[in-house]
Amino acid sequence: MFDFEYFAPTRVIFGRSAEERTGALLRELGVSRVLIHYGGGSAVKSGLLGRVTASLDEAGIAHASLGGVVPNPRVSKVREGARLALQFGAELILAVGGGSVIDSSKAIGYAAAEPEHDVWEIYDRKRAPKACLPVACVLTIAAAGSEMSNSSVITNEETGEKRGCRSNLCRPRLAIMNPELTASLPPYQTAAGCTDILMHTLERYFTQGGNMELTDQIAEGLMRTVLKSALILRDDPSNYDARAEVMWASSLSHNDLTGLGADGMDFVSHGMEHELGGMFDVTHGAGLSAVWPAWARYVYKNCLPRFVKFAVNVMDIQPQVSDEATALAGIAALEDFFRSIHMPVTLRELGVEPTEEQILAMAASFAKSSGGKKGTAKVLYEADMAAIYRMAL
Repeated sequence: MFDFEYFAPTRVIFGRSAEERTGALLRELGVSRVLIHYGGGSAVKSGLLGRVTASLDEAGIAHASLGGVVPNPRVSKVREGARLALQFGAELILAVGGGSVIDSSKAIGYAAAEPEHDVWEIYDRKRAPKACLPVACVLTIAAAGSEMSNSSVITNEETGEKRGCRSNLCRPRLAIMNPELTASLPPYQTAAGCTDILMHTLERYFTQGGNMELTDQIAEGLMRTVLKSALILRDDPSNYDARAEVMWASSLSHNDLTGLGADGMDFVSHGMEHELGGMFDVTHGAGLSAVWPAWARYVYKNCLPRFVKFAVNVMDIQPQVSDEATALAGIAALEDFFRSIHMPVTLRELGVEPTEEQILAMAASFAKSSGGKKGTAKVLYEADMAAIYRMAL
């Protein structure tokens, strides 16, 4: 087991009608002016935005609003939000939405706290953030785990780059989580969200040693719960208990709990998907399911004990004639699960077929953004990344 530090400061309010307490909860934080940030029209049409603003009004909290966040949130919207936050004198950014909205809110927090710098410099790794306006959220999608994480991902639409930043400065102060709010999601979004949750844990699970048994059991239990709940929601989208399980799993999968005591985080599949998202604007969870099987088959021999443990403890595979056969059976079982919830397992199924030139460009961009190499299951370089993209076709 490796030494670790764990920091999870987010206050979670979880349950039915939790959003109606938003104003009172923010008042407890001493907030008097907030910028509400949200996505498309669903927050308005569903009445959620109205309930949130009514709660703020009742608490005497002044508010301005900025909608228009899209999947793979854009840096141009972040810059617009920072200007509005500064003009309004916002003391906190309130995200009403899913991971894209929360990530955009975190980026606005960075930009508003350091207006003398361009926020993209943080995501382009040209400088580290030194401050962030406080962020809170009313979660509507169980997927990204951004409601408790220290990470955010933003896309520069001018360059086609999708980049992430990790800093404890952006961890939300408050996460308001009502599973009922996710019941109206289309099946595809629910499935993509479940995939993202699984991947956040898988990226921490496949390591080369120093693993903590308790952490492993937490991770394995979380993954088994998501696998079970995703199938329930495929057949019964209104099932509250399954919605609740998935929503809480979303938070725990990405607040660092499932990687404690391990030797780092792999996150190659996430990095490769970021390049796909930047170039082709694909749904994040679907991009992950399209890349992961190729990554797994490319690296499993270098991380064989972990793949065997995953196969047996998570995918319920009986030991085969060899460890290699067991590992491959586990990979195939997760691939079959993705198919069962209508997630793609190849790039063609995802709806993209990059040219060799595009593959080389994505591999070069990923390698550059990760300092030339990435991975804990197996350290990968630019040529490896290109090979995995080809395998994923």
